[in-house]
Amino acid sequence: MHLILASTSPTRLQMLRAAGLAVEAVAPRVDEAAVRDALVAEGAHPRDIADALAEMKARKVAEKRPEAIVLGCDQVLALDRETFAKPETPQDARNQLLRLRARSHKLLSAIVAYEKGEPVWRHVAEARLTMHAFSDAYLDDYLARNWDSIRHSVGCYRIEEEGVRLFSAISGDHFTILGLPLLPLLAWAGTKGMIAR
Repeated sequence: MHLILASTSPTRLQMLRAAGLAVEAVAPRVDEAAVRDALVAEGAHPRDIADALAEMKARKVAEKRPEAIVLGCDQVLALDRETFAKPETPQDARNQLLRLRARSHKLLSAIVAYEKGEPVWRHVAEARLTMHAFSDAYLDDYLARNWDSIRHSVGCYRIEEEGVRLFSAISGDHFTILGLPLLPLLAWAGTKGMIAR
């Protein structure tokens, strides 16, 4: 069965290929920001927002590629019930990190699989991360050094890079933090006979 990742995320694609899966990446071409904003306005729970966005991406690609198993993924950062989007400017990133400083937040990573144009499996994984009370001076230096990388990341950090220095505690699966609950996906793929177990 042909496997498609409905995403342009190089991190997600690399994770799947590193796990030995033959996968093609196809951009879903959806207006994530508009859908996310509408769900937030309706008062949707962050977990449901992640799941809905993942499903929307999978469905969009599956409509054109029904012969494949299509994986849609999304990640939402939740501070209590407030959700964060990717920063648009360095000042936006600074404001987000000041809101997260010395507090705990959740990363909710959702994945939905479509087969023959229908949803057949879904999973939402959660990680909890706590930032320490870093100084304003460090924050400004961090943003100056890392803006080109973190501007593509919800929460304005990448734990596989210098962003790990912002944290005092991390609880949860590493793959979930990177945006794809890989272990549950591999378990499901094994039950489907897509990979050897």
